[in-house]
Amino acid sequence: MSSLAITWTLGSHGWASVKVADDQGEAMVIASFITDAPEEFLYAVARLVLGDEDTRAEFEGEPQVYRWFFHRDGSAVDVRLVRVDDAQAPDGSGVVLWSGRHTVTALARSAVRAFDLIDYEQGVKAYESQWGRPFPRTELEGLRTALRSHQRATATDGTASPAGR
Repeated sequence: MSSLAITWTLGSHGWASVKVADDQGEAMVIASFITDAPEEFLYAVARLVLGDEDTRAEFEGEPQVYRWFFHRDGSAVDVRLVRVDDAQAPDGSGVVLWSGRHTVTALARSAVRAFDLIDYEQGVKAYESQWGRPFPRTELEGLRTALRSHQRATATDGTASPAGR
């Protein structure tokens, strides 16, 4: 499994560009503040860390919609990022912009890093001013807590490979 990086960059008021990249490729999508995109994304990743097999998150790009589909298989997660024409489009439609297979730990760490970087570089007040909504502190800390718990559990039972930690 290759390295994974997720970046969340605030643009003009209420807009963000989100990049996902690994050794196999990359995709850039946009998100609007009209939905809870950061919260939904962080919550979906936390659910995977806590053991859910399937979850998803959605970003409104006005008019396009970007959907993240996650399927967990043991310690690995298959991720697909899909663009559809509108929010009413069925999940099976759209164009796959990026897909990858990564450990649940790598995915969670990438998501935490993305929002920690925003917090560090901009701070929560600047984020709120530019994004138009509060920083997703509750969801970020929920993911961080889930990740710590997951890492302790895998270290105790020995199910994680050293590369996945």
